[in-house]
Amino acid sequence: MAKVRVGDIDLDVERSGSGPPLLAIMGMSGTALHWGEPFLQALGERFEVIAYDHRGVGASTRLTGAVTIEQLARDAAGLLDALEIERAHVLGISMGGMIAQELALARPSLALTLTLGCTYCGGPGSALAGPEVIGRLAAAMRSGDRARAIRTAWEIDVSPDFAGDAEAWARFAAIAERRAVAVPVIRAQLEAIAAHDTQSRLPGLRMPTLVIHGTQDLMLPVANGRLIASLIPGARLEILDGVGHLFFWERPERSAELVRELAAVRA
Repeated sequence: MAKVRVGDIDLDVERSGSGPPLLAIMGMSGTALHWGEPFLQALGERFEVIAYDHRGVGASTRLTGAVTIEQLARDAAGLLDALEIERAHVLGISMGGMIAQELALARPSLALTLTLGCTYCGGPGSALAGPEVIGRLAAAMRSGDRARAIRTAWEIDVSPDFAGDAEAWARFAAIAERRAVAVPVIRAQLEAIAAHDTQSRLPGLRMPTLVIHGTQDLMLPVANGRLIASLIPGARLEILDGVGHLFFWERPERSAELVRELAAVRA
């Protein structure tokens, strides 16, 4: 990865594949590694994928104090500006999908297409993770047992069937060990998510948009995907049956195919 100066911070950036640029915006507690090699390789057959670590994550500039989704969206747009990319396909998942919404609303000319995965827009009808899920995560984090915390996150982020995939779990655990995200950064990201609300503004988006959501998403229930797709004119909604929050881990080839299909509209 290589550091890119964006305003007064540095973002650690990984570029892979070839083709038109695709900006990949990761979610809460995630890193550029969390896209997973199968998904990145499938995307790289069609796009130059630009994945990066948010401020406070990895080798990017440390986070001090609070952060907002709007600020993170300015980081994302500023990264494209710094790379002298005038237009890109934009993909955001979970918190990254919230960032992608704000980027598309603030700088619509940057987004050739918009893919919003397993995400949330705030406002009436939206739903964050339920108290049982939050309680499980909080208890695991408070335990001080890092292995338990990582395993709990895995079991919540994927469907029960996929959670038992030993090879996938080993890859996920290795990523978590290789590039950890500090608890204060995760807390700041959680606070940013809680304040996020684009619902009333989404009908103003005009770029081709794809919304992807799994039916077994515990972090951000599938009702969020249906709501977002209903608000954005012409948006395509793709529901993945039996799939959890990390749909691109469970269905990497299908997920990449959906992004490629959307991009073909603006080829």
